[in-house]
Amino acid sequence: MTSGELQDWADRVAARDRRAMGRAISAVENGEVEAAALLKLLFERALEADVVGVTGSPGVGKSTLVEKLAAEYRRQRQGVGIVAVDPTSPFSGGAMLGDRIRMQSLAADDGVYIRSMATRGELGGLAPTAHDVVTVLEAAGCRTVLIETVGVGQDEVQVAHLASATVLVLAPGMGDDIQTFKAGVMEIADVFAVNKADRLGAGKVQQELDAMLTISPRPDGWRPPVVQTIATTGEGVSALCEAIAEFHAFGERTGLKRQRRRQKCRGRLLSLLRQRLFEQVYRELRDGAVDRWVDEVLDRRSDPHSAVEAMVRAGPGQ
Repeated sequence: MTSGELQDWADRVAARDRRAMGRAISAVENGEVEAAALLKLLFERALEADVVGVTGSPGVGKSTLVEKLAAEYRRQRQGVGIVAVDPTSPFSGGAMLGDRIRMQSLAADDGVYIRSMATRGELGGLAPTAHDVVTVLEAAGCRTVLIETVGVGQDEVQVAHLASATVLVLAPGMGDDIQTFKAGVMEIADVFAVNKADRLGAGKVQQELDAMLTISPRPDGWRPPVVQTIATTGEGVSALCEAIAEFHAFGERTGLKRQRRRQKCRGRLLSLLRQRLFEQVYRELRDGAVDRWVDEVLDRRSDPHSAVEAMVRAGPGQ
């Protein structure tokens, strides 16, 4: 693809051409050759969006809550991007599209762009290329990007490394809610949403959260608010938006927002560096070299650490 064609592609993404956006995200997901060059052009145009991560266990109502949050942000005249991370199909490797099906009420709104992404085996509740997909959405003028993770457990916290605010969704009636999460995902929450608050036990979940937050205050001084919502009716969603906005304002005042942006940039650079170094070493190894070392380890003539050190030292053509 010529530089002129790449520039035209970037221009169409910036003009919010949905077909161009879809092609760009597919190119990023599939690791196509043009993807990196396109992302460089888009990064120049990307105004940093408020990235809100919505995470929690399967069945707590994340998809419906994200749908209602997007509608609330649209009422504020904001362009909204939604990245819905779905389980990976074992046959095609693509997303199962379950979350996208639940957001049909937004399909006719040109101000909302919804993309389903597969985890592709990545742990942590996110798709591996989610950072770059956010860049595409930012370049297309999305001022808020909502990222719904695949249903996560207590140690799957990758969304916090990408989001400027993380909402942890809980629901009553799903067992011992607080003990299920314990550390990990509980500690990354900037706002708690107790969804399905019309169910018996919602008050108990809120009490347990309040007690936990009193016992374990955050070192940055922010006390995550607990908001009760009923996503099916939209009740409490505007209060949830206000809580997220309050956290963003707190981050601006205290410097926490810039600190998180720095951590996000550092993490992304290191992630890309690891990927590039791996690709470089793998490319430089002669055909069959990896299989030879596999046999060495398999037959106990070498250990995995020594094998990797030898492969790194080997250099081109070895």
